[in-house]
Amino acid sequence: MKSSAQDLVGATLSEHLGVRYLHLDSIWIQGAMRIAKPNALELEYIQRMMAWMLWRPTDELTTGHSVQLGLGAAAITRFSHKVLRMRTTVVEINPTVISACKLWFRLGDDDAKLSVVNTDAARWVRDPANRHEAQVLNVDLYDHEAAAPVLDDEAFYAACRDVLDEGSLMTVNLFGRDASFARSAGRIARVFGLDQVWSLRPTKEGNIVIVAARGVQVPDRATLTARAEHIEARYELPARKWLRMVRPLDPAVLA
Repeated sequence: MKSSAQDLVGATLSEHLGVRYLHLDSIWIQGAMRIAKPNALELEYIQRMMAWMLWRPTDELTTGHSVQLGLGAAAITRFSHKVLRMRTTVVEINPTVISACKLWFRLGDDDAKLSVVNTDAARWVRDPANRHEAQVLNVDLYDHEAAAPVLDDEAFYAACRDVLDEGSLMTVNLFGRDASFARSAGRIARVFGLDQVWSLRPTKEGNIVIVAARGVQVPDRATLTARAEHIEARYELPARKWLRMVRPLDPAVLA
């Protein structure tokens, strides 16, 4: 998942109480899968990466192109491809992560709706061929040290915005001992506009998910509540909880 091919480490795994975990030769968890329910989203922060569903009309949840930067344990990939049945592209620089996901985490072979690309995410988002390609973009880019996102500057987020079609959404996982939520959120807000960026409360592990939109109009509360109820009933995700915890960014992040 790193932005350079240098210093990539091999993927390893562990298992505990029916859950299989992906690591990059460290104690840090890069992803997880409940073996008995491989298409379910096991980790709380991964569930929150799907909060984009609140901003998207219910009848459009399964349409369009979903792109993931960083494969992890392929949880979002499996959900997008197998559950939502969206056209799905995932970009991962570490070939051992791709191999591990195929061997241990139920990642299928490429097909008409799934493409796994072994390349640098920074290069992929800058490629003019990928402009306005995605309706959903999930960004979760960490190396084996998990100290901070490996791609986290305004140029990168501007390229991510270019990947999005008008009316489309990005979620970003912010985590790590060297990460700064205010710094990263400010960079995203300067690119997307303060009125197009929101955050969810931190998980107990310290992950904060940012939602950023390109030209999305936020519906009224009744519509959002109806969307959340549908997401819970159809996809078994805690969308009403997301709705209670989502907040606009504090303008101070732009200071």
